[in-house]
Amino acid sequence: MDKQQSLGHYARLRQRFLKDGIEGFLDYEVVELLLKLADNRRDQKPTAKILIKEFKSLKGVLEASPERLKSISGIGSSNIFGLKLVQAISRRYLKDRIIGEDYIKSAKDVFTYLQHQLRDRSREVFLVILLNGQNKIIDSVELFEGTLTTSAVYPREVIKIILEQDAAAVVFVHNHPSGNPNPSNDDIAITKKLKDACTTIEVSLHDHIIIAGDNVTSFADKGIL
Repeated sequence: MDKQQSLGHYARLRQRFLKDGIEGFLDYEVVELLLKLADNRRDQKPTAKILIKEFKSLKGVLEASPERLKSISGIGSSNIFGLKLVQAISRRYLKDRIIGEDYIKSAKDVFTYLQHQLRDRSREVFLVILLNGQNKIIDSVELFEGTLTTSAVYPREVIKIILEQDAAAVVFVHNHPSGNPNPSNDDIAITKKLKDACTTIEVSLHDHIIIAGDNVTSFADKGIL
C-alpha cells in the first residue's frame, strides 16, 4: 500500500469508527488503528494481521506481555506503548465504573473489572475491595504480588489500608496464573488468617474471589469462607 492509499485507508477507518463505533470492525482493524495511533509513519495493516495470527484475537494481543510483543517482527517500543496504553485506560475505566456502586448490585461489573485487571498477570496478585457500611465500593487496592503464601500476605498491611479508608467490609481477590480456579490450602489458610484479623477490628469479610483466566471462584459461594 503506497502512502496515498494508506492515508485514504486510515481516513476511512476513522470515519467508520466515528459514525458507527467499534462494532463491525475486525480484530485486526482495531489493532491496526491502535498501532497507527502510536506510530503513524508506516502502514500497520500487515503488522496487525501478524499480531492477530500470533495471539489469536484482539484480547490476546492486548493481554500479551511486552516481551512477547517485542519478539514479533515489526513491533517496536512505540507499538507496545500504544497497545499497553489502551489496556491500562480500559482497566482504569472499569475500576472507575465500580467506585461508589453497591457491591452486590454491581457484581457483574466488579467481576468484569477483576478479570481485566488480573487474568493476564504472570504472577499472583492480591488486592482488596473496600466497602462502606452501605456495601458501596470505596476503592480497590493491590497490596501484594508474587507467590501468595501465609508468609507473603501481611495482615498488618491489610488492616492498615482498611483503617485508612474507614472501610466497614472487604472482599479479598487474587489470581491464579496457572488457570486452576480451585482454592489451594494456602489460599484457605490465608483467608482464615485475614478473616481473624478483620474480626478484631469489627470489619466484615464478604468474600474471597479467585480469578483464573475467564473463571471466577467465590469462597462464599463454595461455603468455605
